[in-house]
Amino acid sequence: MATQTPAVHHSRIGSAVASGRGLMRAFFTRGSRRRRQEDILLELLGQLTLMTEEIHRANLIQQYRLTLDQMDRAIDDPALADAASTLTGLSEVKRRQMIFANRQYGNLLMAHRVGVYNWDELVGHLRVLCRNELFAEYWDRTDEHRRSLPTDSTEARVGAVVDVMIEELGDDPERWWVVGPGPQGSGLGP
Repeated sequence: MATQTPAVHHSRIGSAVASGRGLMRAFFTRGSRRRRQEDILLELLGQLTLMTEEIHRANLIQQYRLTLDQMDRAIDDPALADAASTLTGLSEVKRRQMIFANRQYGNLLMAHRVGVYNWDELVGHLRVLCRNELFAEYWDRTDEHRRSLPTDSTEARVGAVVDVMIEELGDDPERWWVVGPGPQGSGLGP
């Protein structure tokens, strides 16, 4: 900065320069304060989004716990099993097996929905589950139940994968580890 003379401080030009400096400081201070406020706001919005997602997952888990409780009661009490199931012509033992197969599938689906399993892990677990003859029977008997699902829903997409797995297992049950879609990175997963 140039050497200042006392006359400049007392002149109009000196006052204008001093005022300008003050305004510039205030402008930059307000600008940085505003940027900081915007940064804080963005951070809070990010945290709010995460909290909302976590509450959604907690609600899914709670609803699933209620469903499991009802399934457990239906497995233990044949009268409740009759009330809870839409499948007809099943023995008491077979109805319990179908309810348990549904429970196993629901458990895998829930684990994926809340982030315990990624898509590839879910597909791997489904490959193993689809090898079970009782699960395959349950899947066949409940085909009409899945028709009412919105096609873009997670359950409909997973159901389509299980359909393919069961069909491919019917063709070659010895190669169970390759049925269904390839890894998500291959373009075959959702």
